[in-house]
Amino acid sequence: MSGILYLVATPIGNLEDMTYRAVRILSEVDLIAAEDTRNSIRLLNHFEIKTPMTSYHEFNKYDKAKVLVDKLLEGKNIAVITDAGTPGISDPGEELVKQSLEAGITVTSVPGACAAVSALITSGLPTRRFAFEAFLPHDKKEKARILEELKEETRTIIIYEAPHRLKKTLALLFDVLGDRKITLTRELTKKHETIEQTTFSEAISHYEENEPRGEYVIVIAGMDVAAMQAEQRAEYEAMTVEEHVAMYLEQGMSKKEAIRQAATDRGVPKRDIYNVVERKER
Repeated sequence: MSGILYLVATPIGNLEDMTYRAVRILSEVDLIAAEDTRNSIRLLNHFEIKTPMTSYHEFNKYDKAKVLVDKLLEGKNIAVITDAGTPGISDPGEELVKQSLEAGITVTSVPGACAAVSALITSGLPTRRFAFEAFLPHDKKEKARILEELKEETRTIIIYEAPHRLKKTLALLFDVLGDRKITLTRELTKKHETIEQTTFSEAISHYEENEPRGEYVIVIAGMDVAAMQAEQRAEYEAMTVEEHVAMYLEQGMSKKEAIRQAATDRGVPKRDIYNVVERKER
């Protein structure tokens, strides 16, 4: 009978956020796979957990996952922990979960702290729908593609960032997304926690004079659909009906399609557009 893989959340700053269940599971499993054993040993020592650890990180996640899956198939119970927060979210635990499920191993979570959720619920921005991007990729092409997608994202957006990259990332987001409402959270649950409602332009000005410190979560307002639609409609109404239809004809639409689209853009019946175009052509 195979063992169980436990995804155990650990505190993101305040050790009092460790759950009783997390302490028990970490004490009972046969092995703990930790992202950084040097960091995690302090947590285990604090709670007097004696379970042996093994290193499982971004640079060995594929091969080491196979080793851990073999141990699970032998009947060993293994817990996965990340440096802070919930494993499997923007960390190598994702690969181990994938391989474990493919091998028919039971995977379960021991929930707890998560920086993304903590930042979202304290941001003052809409929480019902959100898009989590974690850290933006280093590859310039991939980053540009993701930012282009985020331009029209209507959900609240959550991005992680390190202090040494914060100013550059804020400037880039401002250039692509425009000046939106944001909430900057720093050092969540720690002594110097800050949660600041601001905008991209205000934050950029602030950090021109103040050096970023600590780990940040940037919570960004989604695109305002109503405002965008009003702006587009104003652009359309600045054109004559004939110019509006001609624009779509030049794009290869048939006359019928162009009239229908122009009517949709302007929020009027197709007949109104048709009558103007026909009168002009007589």
